[in-house]
Amino acid sequence: MRIVWSLLVFLLLSNPFSESPEPPLSDTRLTIHTLVREDIFAGWRADDMERLARGEKNIELLLTQRPDSKAELLAWKGGALLYRAVIAHEDDRKTDFEGYYKKAREAFKGASSLGPNSGGVAAVVGGSYAMFGDRLPERYRAAAWSDSYDHYKNLWKQQASVVDELPVHHRGELLAGVTQSAQRTGRKKEADEFLDRMLDKLKGTSYERTALKWKKNPQLAENSNLTCKSCHDPGRLARKIQ
Repeated sequence: MRIVWSLLVFLLLSNPFSESPEPPLSDTRLTIHTLVREDIFAGWRADDMERLARGEKNIELLLTQRPDSKAELLAWKGGALLYRAVIAHEDDRKTDFEGYYKKAREAFKGASSLGPNSGGVAAVVGGSYAMFGDRLPERYRAAAWSDSYDHYKNLWKQQASVVDELPVHHRGELLAGVTQSAQRTGRKKEADEFLDRMLDKLKGTSYERTALKWKKNPQLAENSNLTCKSCHDPGRLARKIQ
């Protein structure tokens, strides 16, 4: 399974994350999200475990350097651990999977406890589960998607009043996340309502194109993903520090 997934990612992305400057952790003008997400996404989207490890190392350093951002950093730490758990599961390393998954859940719980109203925590935790919930062992999927839904709805409560003002990426990920997590948790009416919101507020985007497919063929919703349609293109960090 992992080989097939990695090959698909390679064909789609040709590993555009392969090169990136060392994040300048001491530059307090940059958010912790800017500093760690590119390395974490290199692992998530291109199976670049070296970059993932660098991201994890930098998260640990930032936990010491920026204690005020501990909640958000724990969310990213949980996302990295969740990916390691998924890879272990797909490689049939059951003991490794259980260890990584337990640590991921603990990190997410810590993040949510420290930052119950943090939009960053809600986005990272909800998005991590949206990326990998379907790749977990079946017995864990319901709980993962339930957590994803709770975090996306928390984010929706914070941003619903300004959704039209959000950049396309943020607007798309928010609406897609609520839609998909609602669908995965059996909230059909709510999923349909947010799917219509996507069609209304994301015209001309890749989000709208996928939402139209869901609308025309509801069966596609069971095995396809609405999220991460304009996800964190590589090179953002380099442009920030030039």
